[in-house]
Amino acid sequence: MMKTYSPDQLLNILQEHTELLLTKAIADWQLIPHSRFALKPSANEWSANECLQHLNSYGRYYLPAIQKAIDKATTGSTENFRSGWLGNYFTKMMMPGENGTLATKMKTPKDHAPTKILESHQVIVEFIDQLEILLKLLRKARQHDLNKVKVAISIAPFIKLKLGDVFMFLIAHLIRHGQQADRALSQSGVTTKPWPPVSFSQV
Repeated sequence: MMKTYSPDQLLNILQEHTELLLTKAIADWQLIPHSRFALKPSANEWSANECLQHLNSYGRYYLPAIQKAIDKATTGSTENFRSGWLGNYFTKMMMPGENGTLATKMKTPKDHAPTKILESHQVIVEFIDQLEILLKLLRKARQHDLNKVKVAISIAPFIKLKLGDVFMFLIAHLIRHGQQADRALSQSGVTTKPWPPVSFSQV
């Protein structure tokens, strides 16, 4: 049985998680020197810089795709949002496990894998800009049916998911790699604030 959510409660929770990430990026990450933010914990692990590059690459696809889907849709809310089986699968796959560990390890698509270290300030600025756009889209979504608005996914544009599912797996993905960035920073000697428990409320 697929999960059912109150649209307002779900969007409130998603907005809170996005705002937490935005605060962390502005108040914490922007103050960290490039030498620390770009430091890899090991040869096979991403630096905080690379974690955000990865997230930015997805944002460049999904934010315009969500905006386009919302712009094409007619207004109209719904009493409940019911997650689709594929959307629910993607969200569970993206969710970090206990203590921020990666519950499900995945191979990063080549198009979204960082290939070099970029200047950290620019990477963080783009990340902040994308989060601000995401917050605007979450507010716009309150005027629409999260079940009926559909968004094409990046790995297979011929597959479209419900808007509610896209928001959930996208924000779960942001949290997953945001926590990974903090772990990389802690291993380079940077103390970061703890993350609150991650969950999307269910009716």
